Amino acid sequence: MPHPPAPSPDQITQATTTLAQVKHYLRTNPAAADMLPLLAPLLDEDTGMPILLGDVLRSAARLVAQQAPHPLTDETRRIIEGLREAAQDLTDWHILHWDIERLGNLPFDAPHPPARRQ
Repeated sequence: MPHPPAPSPDQITQATTTLAQVKHYLRTNPAAADMLPLLAPLLDEDTGMPILLGDVLRSAARLVAQQAPHPLTDETRRIIEGLREAAQDLTDWHILHWDIERLGNLPFDAPHPPARRQ
């Protein structure tokens, strides 16, 4: 099986820029009907961000464990364990896709303007 090409740092930056755009858009207080289609792919149970980022971190931990000088230092072991724990925590959030599906069945009021900070 051939290796897929590595994404460029610019492609990764574009992905995070897109997520930042979603964040900024949601802060404008759009209608929930406009929000749900944006969240659905982000939280998809198979291909959403929690699953993908968890897999990325697990792979990174595996690569560090395989390629770091052996015997592993305590610091390297802590880093590997941190990556693995974060991967599991992220993957656990895949269940949010059910919440998004349930939200799609709820009636929503018109959006209210954001509260002003004092």
